This record gives sequence, C-alpha cells and structure tokens, in this order.
Amino acid sequence: MPSVIVAGGGLAGLSAAAALGSAGFAVEVFEARPFPGGRATSFPLSPADPDSRTIDNCQHILLRCCVNLLDFYERMGVRDRIRFFREFYFLEPGGRLSVFKRGLLPAPLHFTGAFLGLQCLNAADKLAIARGLMALRREHGRRGDLERISMLDWLHEKRQTERAIERFWAQVLVSAVNERLDRMAAIHGFQVFRLGFLDRADSYEMGVPAAPLGELYGAAAWTRWASVRLRLRSPVEEIGPEGVRTGGERRRADYYICALPPDRIGRVAPALGVDASWVEYSPITGIHLWFDRAVTELPHATLLDRTIQWMFNKGGGRYLQLVVSASRSLADKTRPEIIELARRELAEFFPKAREARLTEAHVIKEMRATFSAAPGTEARRPGTQTALDNVFLAGDWTRSGWPATMEGAVRSGYRAAEAVCRAAGVPRRFLLADPG
Repeated sequence: MPSVIVAGGGLAGLSAAAALGSAGFAVEVFEARPFPGGRATSFPLSPADPDSRTIDNCQHILLRCCVNLLDFYERMGVRDRIRFFREFYFLEPGGRLSVFKRGLLPAPLHFTGAFLGLQCLNAADKLAIARGLMALRREHGRRGDLERISMLDWLHEKRQTERAIERFWAQVLVSAVNERLDRMAAIHGFQVFRLGFLDRADSYEMGVPAAPLGELYGAAAWTRWASVRLRLRSPVEEIGPEGVRTGGERRRADYYICALPPDRIGRVAPALGVDASWVEYSPITGIHLWFDRAVTELPHATLLDRTIQWMFNKGGGRYLQLVVSASRSLADKTRPEIIELARRELAEFFPKAREARLTEAHVIKEMRATFSAAPGTEARRPGTQTALDNVFLAGDWTRSGWPATMEGAVRSGYRAAEAVCRAAGVPRRFLLADPG
C-alpha cells in the first residue's frame, strides 16, 4: 500500500486525502491548526470551555454546479447536511423584497419570469442584463482576451447600466469570486454565470451547510477510511527531497502533496520551484450578531447598495451571519466600528433590528481569504507538478479550472490525488467534469 503525506488540512488537502483513502493509499494529513478545514471551518469561541459556542469563520455557500465539492461531501457522508434553496432574496434599503428563482422554461430561459418580476431593477436594467447574458453565452469559448480584461471592462463594453452592475452583476460575482469587478478577470465572471445561471436550470440553487463547517470533516467523518490519519496541531516546517519535517522530526512517504497557503510555499518548500510571488490577496469579513429577539424570518438575503452584502439567518432570526466579500474597506476598522456599521445597515433592511438588543457579537477578518483573481494572473497559477517527481501541489490558488472557491480547492485536491495515482502506476479518476 503506497503511503502519502499531505501538508495542509484545508479543503484541498482533505479532498486529496479522501480520494486517496478511497483508493487504498495510506495517508497522513498534517495540519497546523487544532481543527481541519483551513479557511472553511468552525471553531469554539472559548476552546477551554466544553460548552463554548461554535461559529464558522465565515458563512460559506455552494451552488449545485459545484459537483466536486458535493462529491467530497458524499465521500465524507455529509451531503445530506447541505440544505439547498431555490429562491434568492434581493432586499433594498427600506425593506422592499424581490425574489429570484427559476420558472418552468428550460435553460437558458428559466429566469425569464424572475427577471420580469424583480422590483429592484427597472426596465432598462433588465434589458441590459438580458443583452449581457446573451453576449456572455455567445462569447464563451470564442473570445481570447477574457483573462486579460476585467469583468467591469466587459460589462461597460456591453453597455450595462450602473444599477444593473451594482444590483445584479456585482451582487453575484463579488460574493462568488471574492473580488471587485474592476479587479476581477472577466474569465471568472463568465464561468460563474455560465455554470451557475445559464447551462442548467437547477445549477444556481444555493447550498448552505446545516451544521458548523468543522463538523462536515471532523474526526468522526474519517473513520470510514482506516488508512487515513489526521495530525492536528502539527505544522509542516519543511518539504524537500528527504521528506517533510514536522515537530522537528523527519517523516517520509512514497509521495507528498503540498496543500499549504501560497505565502508559506517559499519558506517551507523552496525545493519545489513554485513561484507564488505573484499572489495578492482579497479579504473576507464575517460578522456574527446575536439579538434578544427575532429580527427577520428570511433564511438569507443579498442586501443591496450597502457595505454588508449577504445575511444568513442561523438561528430563528436572532442569530445572523453577515458577509462582506472583498472587504478591503473594513481592513482598518475596529471591531466596534464594524459592529456598529452592521447594526446601522441592518436596521435599514429589517425594522425590527432597530429595537432589538444586541447580546453578543463577533467579527472575523480573513485578510488572506483568497488570492485576487485579477486580469493576467490566470496564466501564473501553477499546475499540480513540481520540481520534485514525487511531490505534488494542491490549493485553490493553483490551476484548478475554477476561481478561489471551495469547489476550486476540492478540484485541486482531486487533481493532486490523480497525479499521485499516476505516479504510483494505478491511475484513477476523481475529478468530475463541470455540468453542462
């Protein structure tokens, strides 16, 4: 049974371990933190208290087109813990609600009725969006400059109205890619809308975990593979031709997968010859608020025209998770300032929030949440191979075929697992093709 060491217990490393474990490899995963999941995890607010409240670092979602992430959840036996929603709620300041969901027409016409009914957009906005979606579908695969221009450049080229850009394109894409439209390569915007909104009628449906993220890949989920071991609180200090070093001890295996963040590659694994100097980061801020009473009955909503972009109802309308993607504007703000901003903006959408008393609040800034998917960076994303024949690379920043998402991380993990299998002379296919 060939052995594999995986450095890094984020989704890329975990998905590689699950794939290889299912193929009979002996796998050890070394993760620096006391919990797996990387940037998509949950943790107790007071680790020493067994009754401590557990929160996600930020609300993570998926769409039905994220077939590899769903496959990973299936391998872990937790796919039934993902709750899917067919409705997107667009909420304007003042509380006016627009519901976006598919109708009876086949793709790509399944949103025709929904667009006509959106109150947050006027006729000119809707006409511009329809024109933009048709152009996107027509130009996909035929236009060669989408990696070099920004999504905003493309939208302006297609004569999108400012309201259509801010209330539709940006609301979807900034959250999906974690980057502003003027800093986002158009190829990523194309992919999100093609796979999530145009190719299949159900691909847009939003999956929200019904359990803390950490429970989806906690210790209990790994008991199905006796050959896979998670080593938490075990940072990898070096990766090289002689194996890996962790805790001052040298560990060896037949094959290795480096699933570490790009900012650690140069220090920990210079022998791999991987260039990560191009990587710039885009932050995400998660805001957790608990009130003394329910302030909304909506399960979730995208909030228009304000800093807060998404609201997720995590507990009877009393516990809300708020998300700000590409949150550079919050980087220098203090925790009290961010909480006050969130309360002020929530009151514009949910009148009950004005009278409710805030009982608890937490702010989590992920300053290196994802790499910035800027024009010109796609060609610099490394592949799976490294300078060492038995060491392979994984991570959402590598050339996964997707932006820096949970789906992209799992895709990279599956690609690395396939590379290990090929090197071991037992080729296996783990990566699923995009739906379409």
